[in-house]
Amino acid sequence: MSRIVALCFLLLAAVLGFLHIDSRPVWAPFALPSVSPAEDQVDESVVSKNKALPKVVIPAPQSNWLPDTGAPSVHAASLIALKDGAVRAFWFAGSREGAADVSIYSSVYDSHSANWSAPTVVMDRISAEKGLSRYIAKLGNPVPVRLADGRLQLFFVTVSIGGWAGSSISAITSDDEGLTWSKPQRLISSPLLNLSTLVKSPSISFTDGLLGLPAYHEWIGRFGEFLRIDAGQVIDKRRMSSGRSAIQPLVFVSDAQDASAYFRQARSAGLPKQIPVSKTQNAGQTWQWSEDLAIANPNSAVAGVALKSGARILALNNIETGRHRLVLMMSNPQSGQWQVIEVLEDDESLADAQRKEFSYPYLITVNGNDAHLVYTWDRKKIRHRYFSATWLKHAFSKIESQDLETKDQEVQQ
Repeated sequence: MSRIVALCFLLLAAVLGFLHIDSRPVWAPFALPSVSPAEDQVDESVVSKNKALPKVVIPAPQSNWLPDTGAPSVHAASLIALKDGAVRAFWFAGSREGAADVSIYSSVYDSHSANWSAPTVVMDRISAEKGLSRYIAKLGNPVPVRLADGRLQLFFVTVSIGGWAGSSISAITSDDEGLTWSKPQRLISSPLLNLSTLVKSPSISFTDGLLGLPAYHEWIGRFGEFLRIDAGQVIDKRRMSSGRSAIQPLVFVSDAQDASAYFRQARSAGLPKQIPVSKTQNAGQTWQWSEDLAIANPNSAVAGVALKSGARILALNNIETGRHRLVLMMSNPQSGQWQVIEVLEDDESLADAQRKEFSYPYLITVNGNDAHLVYTWDRKKIRHRYFSATWLKHAFSKIESQDLETKDQEVQQ
């Protein structure tokens, strides 16, 4: 009898949801990033006095670690650029993932000194319980965004019962670039139980000031959803994928209407272990499956960012099994081909028992030309890497040259 009642509730929710979707207004276009002239200046370039034959010194990527919290396990780091050009990081740390002692930490990176500030606790389980007035068993996956009014907002996942499939998303805001935070507020993304909604990737902005938040479900189905958020309220959502095979969507915006979503594949045995893709041509209102991106993916998160040059960067485990190899890839917008430009970590030559995990990458750009990357290093540390505008420009030039050589070879054949 209980199953029949539950089924009736689900059918009723589906009908109401269909009617609600059919009456929803047209969404505003995607907001494209605006760039000031000052941001076009090339950084860290050293040019010789010989103007006819300029020699550019390519600075090597910088690497360091997020500060130690004293916890044995860390994971799920994310980043956001601050108004003064610094970068604030968030991550969770505790005795293990999902433990009751897990807290969300933050630290600020000073690009001048190349140092991270001492870590501070942004949210812990007890604070979440008090602020949300509900029992919280665990929390994780912090994702920061910049609101249209200039404030910071931090989304994070909380669980009251069960595993991550029982998650919901909560948010806090800051008026002072992350020094202090508001009381948490729970996002209502479902009219029924409001369960199994998680977040991992950066948000997208619309021209009307609203946010588009890529989210995903892990209960019953494993699929992506695109949440449209106004003042901390989910006012609309659209399915980005279906079934049980694609989670943690990463969105690349091409123009005011077009965008592509790359997913972490969660396919069953025998199916391609590569990156699922869906696309929208109406600013996220509808999404259609597209051809896979032919890059291996071992059921692991993908991070990405677009540069002003039009190049796109991905950080991912480009293997079918395991998370012992992590690379940085770049695509030429003209050819659309992806090439590895840096091997970040690689334990392929080690025995399985000796291999470490390199996972959950997160990428941002501060000025549209550079890139900051953080990722989990064996669940013990968070590694930060910085790629300057000069280094990325050089990598892009090499890709363009290789694409031209490939075209010339095809013509000759």
